[in-house]
Amino acid sequence: MTQSPPIATTNIAIIGVGYMGHGIARNILKAGFALKFLDHPGNQPTDDVIALGGQAETDVQALGQWADVVLLCVTGTPEVEDVLYQQGLLETLGAGKTLIDCSTAIPTSTQRIAQDVQTRGARFIDAPMTRTPKEAEEGRLNLIVGADPVVFEAVLPLLQSFAENIAHAGDVSAGHQMKLIHNFVSLGFAAVLSEATAAAQIAGIKPQVLLDILGKGGGDGVVFNRLKPYISDSDASGFTFSMANAAKDMGYYEAMAADLHVHGAIAASVSDTYRQAVEQKPDAKVPELIDILRRQARK
Repeated sequence: MTQSPPIATTNIAIIGVGYMGHGIARNILKAGFALKFLDHPGNQPTDDVIALGGQAETDVQALGQWADVVLLCVTGTPEVEDVLYQQGLLETLGAGKTLIDCSTAIPTSTQRIAQDVQTRGARFIDAPMTRTPKEAEEGRLNLIVGADPVVFEAVLPLLQSFAENIAHAGDVSAGHQMKLIHNFVSLGFAAVLSEATAAAQIAGIKPQVLLDILGKGGGDGVVFNRLKPYISDSDASGFTFSMANAAKDMGYYEAMAADLHVHGAIAASVSDTYRQAVEQKPDAKVPELIDILRRQARK
């Protein structure tokens, strides 16, 4: 029986050194891997990445040819497909190479991309992230991984260089499926809590009363604690996820739910809430949904 080529993880390329990718790049370098990144206007400042030994590359195909592993840390499915098909990254992937997609993406696209990558003899992993840029800089991200178990074990040391909690969700695309389920729960609760807070504000209930009662009852949890600073002091720093990304991710969840033929009425309502919020304030962060819903009620 023909054995597959060994899984190399020496030269790491990253496309997308933005809010999350910047910390990922730094921690990969600190772990001793060689790293090159795509020079792109959407990157965060990369002087510190270069100071750690990272090298900038202006050409996607040159990056792919050099790398053993390519990490995609871009916004979503359109950007992933553009890098692979329009910019030519797919053409550089062959035996011994691995593509890791850390974006939040539509699973049916992930499955098609994985097939195209595997047809060329390369390996594909979907490893979407949770947590915030703060944890990315600290090397403490959560990863939800869809991969063949052998490939997962081979790249685990690389993933551990920038992630604290790594869950192997199943085969390829399971990571992206579970990420969308996770974000539906998280964003759904954020929408419920925002609407409830808007109602409390209109009713004249003091913020601390609301927080105390919800925190000691059914409202407590990660999302509640991330929204607390905004409810009490209009401080959005604990939940910097953009409303536009929330609307995008909910749209992706709706597409997956339709493909799976599952009940989607609740998701549709949550998704519509975020879409309307983006129309009213395109640059808003998720905590600002509270203010948007309060203003809507007063019309």
